[in-house]
Amino acid sequence: MAKLTFSAQVAAFAEKVPGAIEAVFKESVQEVVEEMQKPVAQGGSMRVDTGFLRASLMASTAAMPRIHPGAQPREGGSYSADFGQVEAVIAGADVHDTLYFGYTAAYAGFREFGSNGQPPDAFVRSAAQQWQGIVERQAAELKRRLGL
Repeated sequence: MAKLTFSAQVAAFAEKVPGAIEAVFKESVQEVVEEMQKPVAQGGSMRVDTGFLRASLMASTAAMPRIHPGAQPREGGSYSADFGQVEAVIAGADVHDTLYFGYTAAYAGFREFGSNGQPPDAFVRSAAQQWQGIVERQAAELKRRLGL
């Protein structure tokens, strides 16, 4: 008997468990977003000074959130991220939706890609590159929780 590929295993599992694909999809998207937002101090790629960049993350199923040229932190300001809007978009998404996550801080692109001699942080790209492994982990975790 031929060994099933991971994709075939997930498909077979999803056929047995209604809602499995949606659950794995949403949990995987949430984990990618958490990885994007993870500060360097916690093993991630995002440098955090004031928290303004992290707090500027927005989500949409319609279009990529746009960078606002004037969006800068106040001198001495400190910002906390409220992920309610992002979580609501993920919760309301369908597996067929395209999800867009973007930062509105004016300097978001510079931090992602580097600028003026500063190296790129690549917090978005490095998180996105982990997608396959995250999906595999989430599918395995759901199977474990269901006793399959």
